[in-house]
Order: sequence, then C-alpha cells, then structure tokens
Amino acid sequence: MTYFRRLVPAALLVAGAAEAQNSPGAFADVAALDMRVAAALGAPIGAPGGAVRGIDRRLKLAACPAPVTIEPPAMAAATVRCDPLGWRIRVPLVMPATALATRAAAEKPEPIIRKGDQVELTAASACFSVSTIGIAEQDGAAGDRIRIRSDRKGPPVIGIVGEDGSVSLPGFK
Repeated sequence: MTYFRRLVPAALLVAGAAEAQNSPGAFADVAALDMRVAAALGAPIGAPGGAVRGIDRRLKLAACPAPVTIEPPAMAAATVRCDPLGWRIRVPLVMPATALATRAAAEKPEPIIRKGDQVELTAASACFSVSTIGIAEQDGAAGDRIRIRSDRKGPPVIGIVGEDGSVSLPGFK
C-alpha cells in the first residue's frame, strides 16, 4: 500500500510528459519556479508574505509548454498552475504577524457573555418554554456554543449564545 501511495502522486505529476521524457529538460526547473513565485509575491523565500520554503526539489513536474500561472494567495498559500498539462501545486506562505493578528481580530467578534456572568438559559419548542438562571463557564459571542452551569453539583450544559445575551439549549425547536 505504501509503495502504491508513493507512485500515484509521481505518476500524476509526470502524466502528459510521455513525449518529452527522453529529451533533456523533461521536467520543470523547480529553482526557476521558486524565483517566479518570489517575483509574483514580491517577497523572497522565508520572508513575511513569501514562501515558507522552496518548492521540494524531489518533485518531478512535467515541463509546462506555456508559462505557469501563479494565482494570488488564498488560505495562506499561493497556487502554481500549468493549465496545458493540468498540474498544480500549492506553496505555503509566511503570513506577516500583523496580518495574522488582524485576521484573528476580524474573525473573532467581541464576547457578549463573560465567564462568571449570570445568564438566562432557555429550552423552548413550539409547545413549551422553560428557562432558568445559570452561570457562564466561558466567554461567548453571538452564535458561540458555551458551557453553562445551572446547578453547582450538576454537570454543565452546552448552550448557544443569542444576540440579546441569553443562552438557548440546542435541540429544542
């Protein structure tokens, strides 16, 4: 099984280069691809905004008959693509610390409920509604699932934080 896993990716990368296997330069120059990626990103390997490391020299990519396409970064990686042959590789990028902090701050909304806050815990459906008071065991923004303890000796329950700061039990509709 391990032998098969090693052969399949190599076979897929080299597919389409059968006519060029006997000629010199049958494989793409990985060092040149590294330089193209660095130029497209505007940052050298290892620098913020650049590739984490160079493309693996063990890759045997079929030589692309047309210039490779380098797509803009997405999900902390740039994509190098050869459309005529159909291969593509993703190059992980060094994210600048400010970009990581900004993205984390943008993705994480401010908590409505803080640990230790007293909250209204509600279980409701079309036929009934039951509510009690509980203590939040963790911070939570609207839509987050947090632990609430309504009884000191009982186990905590998981509730969903509402826009108004109340917590509802999932599963009751």
